[in-house]
Amino acid sequence: MLHELFNASVQHSLDLAGIFVFAISGALLAVRKNFDVFGIVVFAEVTSLGGGLFRDIVIGAVPPAAFTDLGYFITPLFAAALVFFLHPEVERIQVAVNVFDAAGLGLFCVTGTTKAYDYGLGLTASAVLGLATAVGGGVLRDVLANETPSLVRWDRDLYAVPAMVGAAMVALFIRFDMLNGATIGLAALTCIAVRLLAMRFHWRAPRAWNRRSSTLSTDE
Repeated sequence: MLHELFNASVQHSLDLAGIFVFAISGALLAVRKNFDVFGIVVFAEVTSLGGGLFRDIVIGAVPPAAFTDLGYFITPLFAAALVFFLHPEVERIQVAVNVFDAAGLGLFCVTGTTKAYDYGLGLTASAVLGLATAVGGGVLRDVLANETPSLVRWDRDLYAVPAMVGAAMVALFIRFDMLNGATIGLAALTCIAVRLLAMRFHWRAPRAWNRRSSTLSTDE
């Protein structure tokens, strides 16, 4: 689908942009956790490539692009080096993590959905894989950091829902033959905006009906 809208270099640039911003978010979390340089690199690679690897394996795009394109591997290394030397003050790191993570969600939910559709999946399955592409790396990052993934935490602002919105928009645009550069950008920006607004106003998904738990998460 993307190949019908953009040339190969633009497609590649979109992928690398998503990889870069997710790598930044992973590396910044490693800094906040006071990990060493190896930990920063691992977090950058896992966060940026995890969701895409899962998607490519599911749709049969093997070997995954992460193993056939050197740029996919080098980009997280560059992001890790950037964070290692130029990370913001400690008290501002979490804000930076969230902003870059929102950008990654927006880019990956779009590219993940379109790539899955290109490989013959239906619109619903494509949107689901778009969601998995967007949140998969973040889940792996949180697990490695010994935190309950934001994806399933009731005490965290909406995380998966913005990616679901972006992926669903792409699927609808495909369904009604409206997918183009502008609508792709609209879907990505909508995902980013919903995520940032959720963080700003602390929007959270509802828990089980009449559930009243006093237990709070101890994760930092």
